[in-house]
Amino acid sequence: MKKIAVIFGTRPDTIKLASIILELKKEKKFFKVITIATAQHRQMLDQVLNIFKITPDYDLNIMVPQQSLATLTKNTIGKLGEVLLKEHPDMVIVQGDTTTTFVGSLVAFYHQIPVGHVEAGLRTNDKANPFPEEINRRLTSVLTDLHFAPTDTAKKALLKENISAESIFVTGNTVIDALNISIKKNYKFTVPMLNEVISQRKKIILVTMHRRENWGKPMKGACNAVKRLAIQYPDFNFVFPVHLNPVVKEVVHNTLDNLKNVFLIAPLDYSDFVNFMSKTYLIITDSGGVQEEGPHFGIPILVLRKVTERPEAVKYGTVKLVGLDEDKIFRTSKRLIENKSAYKKMASAVNPYGDGLSAKRTVQILKNYFNISNSLIKEFIPHK
Repeated sequence: MKKIAVIFGTRPDTIKLASIILELKKEKKFFKVITIATAQHRQMLDQVLNIFKITPDYDLNIMVPQQSLATLTKNTIGKLGEVLLKEHPDMVIVQGDTTTTFVGSLVAFYHQIPVGHVEAGLRTNDKANPFPEEINRRLTSVLTDLHFAPTDTAKKALLKENISAESIFVTGNTVIDALNISIKKNYKFTVPMLNEVISQRKKIILVTMHRRENWGKPMKGACNAVKRLAIQYPDFNFVFPVHLNPVVKEVVHNTLDNLKNVFLIAPLDYSDFVNFMSKTYLIITDSGGVQEEGPHFGIPILVLRKVTERPEAVKYGTVKLVGLDEDKIFRTSKRLIENKSAYKKMASAVNPYGDGLSAKRTVQILKNYFNISNSLIKEFIPHK
């Protein structure tokens, strides 16, 4: 039996590791799973753990108020080191590009434990965008033994960095596995306002913004565009789960308060968010995960960034990069609201991110790695 330590700390990485954890736990004959939560994001992490019914074997609870990245890194190294020294697993699995991801791979390397990296190979090639995620994932790749690339584009990025092709596998993105678990046909929202918005039977535009590189003037421009849209299209409802960061809250509320068709609400838990997302008409966001989730539902997405580490949906046409220019956001949204053929073209584009089998592929790759079996891996290929 091989011992696999799965390390996570934020809402996004936990969502994308949940299906792998559950799949590994089905294979009790071959794997013992050790789940380690750094709790880099405490409240949002706990919500996701409850949804997927995962109780961490170790909860390091490292987050303290106003913690710097340097302090977060130092505290995580120390506590993770203690756990890995005690358990000494046969492999460590990390996901994505958080500080937990990089530190988890680094500490595993220090203990000479192989690393598997889920969602490997995402790149913008701009170390400041997104910050600090672009550097976290690059550093993790240097330390990784098995690269679980979500797309062929991600695989090519790794090959450009002289990573061995034999260590890279295109699995698709486990975010789609998580959606298949979480989306319910007759879902009842825990936030009454969401049920109210749905009951009005208006088309809904979902807005999210939180990235630190967008704070200040760029975010103000995006909010101004949303305000103009809300005024021009009173038959649309605009729902904006507002990030808890005071910098974000101040800009959003100062610009968008007191508009009858704009609903500013607290951040949603994962189940509420994805089930609500599935019912929207258009999404305006700077989120990375939403860029992957939206295409699953055939929802056009306008991305409030200069660059994206997820270019596949841009290539296929379900995502457009609009940056933070107020006029460009307004004009592009207006076109999708008024031009049915432009909307249909984006809404019917190929979903390049997954087919719901990513966790199964990942576990089979682990079986092959440990010589438990030797099955041919059919890599993920996007199709309509």
